[in-house]
Amino acid sequence: MFYELTVVQNSKMLQNLSAILAKSTAFAESKKIDVEVLLNARLAPDQFNLMRQVQIACDSAKLGVARLTDKVDSAPKHADDETTLAELQQRITDTVAYLATFTEADFANAATQRISQPRWEGKYLHGQEFLIQHIMPNVYFHISTAYAILRHNGVEVGKKDYLGAMPYKA
Repeated sequence: MFYELTVVQNSKMLQNLSAILAKSTAFAESKKIDVEVLLNARLAPDQFNLMRQVQIACDSAKLGVARLTDKVDSAPKHADDETTLAELQQRITDTVAYLATFTEADFANAATQRISQPRWEGKYLHGQEFLIQHIMPNVYFHISTAYAILRHNGVEVGKKDYLGAMPYKA
């Protein structure tokens, strides 16, 4: 289940985010708005802007998988210096490509893996806790916030854009 939740689902959600960002380009062109205005938009003064929301969504997905599989050194490094929508789209593409390098077998010890981060000051979570209480909420939070920023600014996106294609059965 770790593979499905971290690789499959996070890849889908990042691709949905990419499609939502593409709609923002068309919106900006039709309204003669500089896309940079949207990239720097935020919902509240103390909240990260759209650009940073996308960066963190990508980081949460890639570093979450890397930590669960004990492959942190393999995770792509990003300088967080994107300034254009094309650069953000490339970051999403690179993150999804990185996630695609993992297999179910990579997650054999994920549930019991002890995971810590410098800002946790020596505290840790087991892999299952990390997945459920850290990775998933963070990825969804930052993608939802990016969606909300664009929606708030008039980009015509809806719940189906956020959810993406569903694997309905006939």
